[in-house]
Amino acid sequence: MSDTKPFEISKLVVMEAYKRVKANRGAAGIDDESIDEFEKDLKGNLYKIWNRMSSGTYFPPAVKQVEIPKAKGGMRTLGIPTVSDRIAQMVVKSYLEPTLEPIFHESSYGYRPHRSPIQAIRKARQLCFQYPWVLEFDIKGLFDNIDHDLLMKAVRKHTSEKWILLYIERWLKAPFQTQDGEIITRTAGTPQGGVISPLLANLFLHYGFDSWMSRTRPHLPFERFADDGIIHCRSHGEAKCTMVSLAKRLRQCKLEIHPDKTNVIYCKDGKRPKEYPDTKFTFLGYEFRARLCKASGGRFFVGFTPAASREAKKKLMDKIRKMKLPVRTESSLQQLKEILNPIMRGWINYFSVFYKSSLQDTVRHVNQVIINWAIRKFKRFRRSRGRATNWLRGIYTENPRLFAHWSLNWSA
Repeated sequence: MSDTKPFEISKLVVMEAYKRVKANRGAAGIDDESIDEFEKDLKGNLYKIWNRMSSGTYFPPAVKQVEIPKAKGGMRTLGIPTVSDRIAQMVVKSYLEPTLEPIFHESSYGYRPHRSPIQAIRKARQLCFQYPWVLEFDIKGLFDNIDHDLLMKAVRKHTSEKWILLYIERWLKAPFQTQDGEIITRTAGTPQGGVISPLLANLFLHYGFDSWMSRTRPHLPFERFADDGIIHCRSHGEAKCTMVSLAKRLRQCKLEIHPDKTNVIYCKDGKRPKEYPDTKFTFLGYEFRARLCKASGGRFFVGFTPAASREAKKKLMDKIRKMKLPVRTESSLQQLKEILNPIMRGWINYFSVFYKSSLQDTVRHVNQVIINWAIRKFKRFRRSRGRATNWLRGIYTENPRLFAHWSLNWSA
């Protein structure tokens, strides 16, 4: 039997797509098939994806609708494709992303290879020293409201591959399926949670925002991470004017600026004009505000700089609190380490890049959780919190690398 197909898609690319999807893990879609179950007939399942995509007969199943709480209230709707569909999307992404990457703006940091939130924060910090005003903005429901016609116009501008256009259109039209089995037709948006969605969202905002800024305000630098961004301005009037223009531009793209998450911020230092009360903003989990900083020569000064936000700290502690570690007295200290370290290591790696000293209260909180566990587990500590604290401090002295958060030094 000949493997000649209408569309030339490499089997090797399908295999590589599977490896990338496996590395990302992720939940099962509407068929409840996990990566492990998919791998039980790996060769057959991958051939099926390749065969259908190459012949033009691949039709994506409905996307599993999942709602998760947002950090600041409300719910965010995620769309979870099946494992097979994630691999198919990764195949298209593998072909399309190398074409789009060179045209994307240098100030776009979200969901791009070799780009990170820390890079965006570092650039924002640098520019906040140079520009006294910031317009922080958020696009309301970006992934739910992207216009399909405008998006496909942008995709066609960069590829003429019929199979890529065919499958992107099918993914855009794939319905949601709720946990109750209800099928919901979609007429806009690209599901947040899909493999191809971040790339498509970046392409949409490349023309909707990035290129528009370069054309109309080339003198104003910005950082954008998906639907969240900041624009650096020279005056309060310039920032207010840019806000009005941005809202108008987004309406032209059938999007809406988020009224509660869009503000003009004075970010020079602590001596703000009284008529401008907003002097801090949060970007990618870091709160930017005036803080006491130390120069390389030892001199102290007030600088507008980022540190882990209260919301980020609260979210971490809420997560640890839900684990109910103090009552898990059947666990050993080693087991406690194995539970806490994966969580704390990633959190510290991200939030210790800037203003590390602000994390001492978090270290103290986590140590208190361990001390509370020790008081419940060991009878000799039940009447003396001080003894439990000294015991844990002694362990820190002997093995300061036991817990990941101890890399920030002891605090209790």
